[in-house]
Amino acid sequence: MVPYFHQVDDPRQWQEVTEVDALVALLGEPIPRVRDKVRTTLNDLDRAWLAASPFCVMATASSDGSCDASPKGDPAGDLVHVLDDTMIAIAERPGNRRADGYRNILENPHVGLNFLIPGRGDTLRINGRARLVADAPFFDELVVKGHRPILAVVVDVDEVFSHCSKAFLRSGIWVPETWDPDGKIPRRAVIAHTTEQTGLTLEELDAYYGEQYSQGLYGTP
Repeated sequence: MVPYFHQVDDPRQWQEVTEVDALVALLGEPIPRVRDKVRTTLNDLDRAWLAASPFCVMATASSDGSCDASPKGDPAGDLVHVLDDTMIAIAERPGNRRADGYRNILENPHVGLNFLIPGRGDTLRINGRARLVADAPFFDELVVKGHRPILAVVVDVDEVFSHCSKAFLRSGIWVPETWDPDGKIPRRAVIAHTTEQTGLTLEELDAYYGEQYSQGLYGTP
């Protein structure tokens, strides 16, 4: 793979936007139905969307503003547990233990969530305040493949609304003809061997990211 380098322009030549008025002058104002679509409680359509979504991205920020955006995934129907019209829970499964987003939540509870359904261009967005729960009776409803979650993020909903599909249409992300996962980027084992201090050989990393990797998604059977 040939490295790609781009010479950065002189930032002094950039026309930076630093005020809201200047931003609005560039983008314009949202039409009323877009401006007013934000709700504070979940409706039946929201519940159906959450039940059909197997994947979301959770955005967090620490008290000093350091940000993180973490993917969360489970089979559709298992990703989100709706506690009531203003509260949802997302299970934590075995991962890399960095817990960047969870450390942020301990400092700053505000989170942003974007829920995706494969093949759909529109998404469901939820903004709210999160807390970490180590155990609760509803954990029994979060069991997947016989494994109870080790933690859950409970989010009190402040805002919920649907987001349009333009970004997905522009990117063509759901168009199979555009997919080329191994064409330009080396496989995961090569990336880990090049950028991470694993102490493992490339062959060992290939074995690690092979069949056994998917077998341990929910812990040891």
